[in-house]
Amino acid sequence: MPTLSFPTWRDVPEKAWRWPSFSPAEIACRGTGAIKINTEAMDKLQALRDRLGKPLIIRSAYRSPEHNRAVGGAPASKHMQGTAFDIAMSNHDTVAFEAAARAVGFLGFGYYPRSGFMHIDLGPARSWGDPFAARPVPFAPELPPAREVLSESRTLRGGGAAGAATVGAAGVEVLQDVLAETQSTIQPLVPYLDTLRWVLIAIALIGIAVTIHARLDDWKRGQR
Repeated sequence: MPTLSFPTWRDVPEKAWRWPSFSPAEIACRGTGAIKINTEAMDKLQALRDRLGKPLIIRSAYRSPEHNRAVGGAPASKHMQGTAFDIAMSNHDTVAFEAAARAVGFLGFGYYPRSGFMHIDLGPARSWGDPFAARPVPFAPELPPAREVLSESRTLRGGGAAGAATVGAAGVEVLQDVLAETQSTIQPLVPYLDTLRWVLIAIALIGIAVTIHARLDDWKRGQR
């Protein structure tokens, strides 16, 4: 299993980092800043992140030998090999998390409910600690992301069309009244303005219909 070591996380070349959900600073030793990257372990960590679909808050990853001693880690801790991670459970259901971690290939599990994290590593297969208590209120299921680009929303386009057409129709009505009362020399244009007003009103009604349809479509898709 390939392993890369660097004096600090800042020394990691950008081209050597291929795990988009994490940064070298998250994986580096909390005490010294040194980093050891076990690519197999990092691949499994990224696979776990992708499988769960929510952030992994890393409490501890690589530990230098001196930092491992300082925090009272096991003499042969997997953290010193870069193959272990302590993950906070504040945003995870522990049962679902462990099942996903096992599915992507993690074999060692340590439970630390009082400290609020779970240890996972590449093995050998084993477990220790007291299991987490069942969460009284389960996490809500993940929903599809809301529309982020407003210009792509049919609701916005429909509402814009309706609004613009309504304002335009009102403007034509005002202009028609002004021309009828004060501009007798261009009185023949007034009937055409009346026709234009009704055209704009028709566009406004179409825009409102599009808006209602888009609202229903967005609601069905779980989008805003």
